[in-house]
Amino acid sequence: MPLARDVQLAVGLLRKALATRTARRDLHRALEARGSLPTGTFRIAVYFADGAVNMYQMRQWYAPLQELAKTWPVVVISRAIRGADALLKDDALPIAYAPTIAAVEQVLAEQDIRIVLYVNQNTRNFQMFRYGHRWHVFINHGESDKMYMSTNQFKAYDYALVAGEAARARLSRVLWDYDLDRRTFSIGRPQADHYSGDLPYEPDERTVVLYAPTWEGDRPSAHYGSIVTHGETLVKALLATGRHRVIYRPHPRSGVVDAAYGAANARIVAAIAAANAADPAAHHVLDTGPDLGWQLAAADLAIVDISAMVYDRLAVGKPLMITRPVDPEALVDDSGYLSACEWLDATASEAIVAEADRVLGDPDAVGRLEHWVQRYFGDTAPGAATARFEAAIGELMQRWERWNADSAS
Repeated sequence: MPLARDVQLAVGLLRKALATRTARRDLHRALEARGSLPTGTFRIAVYFADGAVNMYQMRQWYAPLQELAKTWPVVVISRAIRGADALLKDDALPIAYAPTIAAVEQVLAEQDIRIVLYVNQNTRNFQMFRYGHRWHVFINHGESDKMYMSTNQFKAYDYALVAGEAARARLSRVLWDYDLDRRTFSIGRPQADHYSGDLPYEPDERTVVLYAPTWEGDRPSAHYGSIVTHGETLVKALLATGRHRVIYRPHPRSGVVDAAYGAANARIVAAIAAANAADPAAHHVLDTGPDLGWQLAAADLAIVDISAMVYDRLAVGKPLMITRPVDPEALVDDSGYLSACEWLDATASEAIVAEADRVLGDPDAVGRLEHWVQRYFGDTAPGAATARFEAAIGELMQRWERWNADSAS
């Protein structure tokens, strides 16, 4: 058995090495075909050190950044082969592939980068922090009450763009000696101004339920994923009614850490395929596409885990339920919206049809959400968040000008 495992590991490593070699070759060909980026053009860089698995963190920012680029040209500095390859294929923003520190420094020498934006807390962000005379700004890839949203790592950045008052209150409870008024800007959810994607079905009398779980997490305190504890049971029950349409949007990292989680995800995918084969009019949806927005707007009810999806849906102002983590070590901040949300316990998953009817039948459901929408996102009128995002960037550019002038005098 040990020998067999060693052989299997060696084969896996060889395949990974060959795949990396192929990806590197394809990436360099694509970069050569594109040609060099124009020098002295870009004022804002988005630093992305991840591979393709975390591309969802970048993709949700494409539309706001494209709008911003009309005023302040934006380039993405990509450090990983597969991440750069995915970014080039998306062709949403200009890409500078910089796998080495020397390459990063070349980008900075060729461009007048004044603001560097970060969508996650990759440890390689620290490599970029060495470069002064520019603002390092954390913009994150969502809003939630996860512990991730109030980590002391916020202090590593010059500034942070946060969603609203809930985020500010969360940070004030955790961070010591942190000047919230000076170092944070409340911008709402600019992504919501650009919800995209076409419905893959014709609306009918069916009740549409979005189930969008997060991944299993890599430590007990982050065990928010529900596919194993809730997901299989609730999806099976909804598929069986004949009056529901399920949109299943699994997290891209589902099963990366826990094979059982990945297996449960595969069984849900198979169950959806079987249900569509048995009833083609059902049009249940396995949603793994890059577009995010149509699902949130179209679903009559959303069932989500503790993740940014809670707050993406909250911004829509329509009913949702949140799966309660089974692991007692999972950290739950119940001081905000989670203190007033509709929880779904694992033991209630079999009764999801009744639970859904209960939530959808409550005439005060949307009314109760309005308070939390305002607290988390502020003004959600179309275009309001985008305007606040661009105003924050404009203020940071002015601060850059003042500091740059003072340092030159």
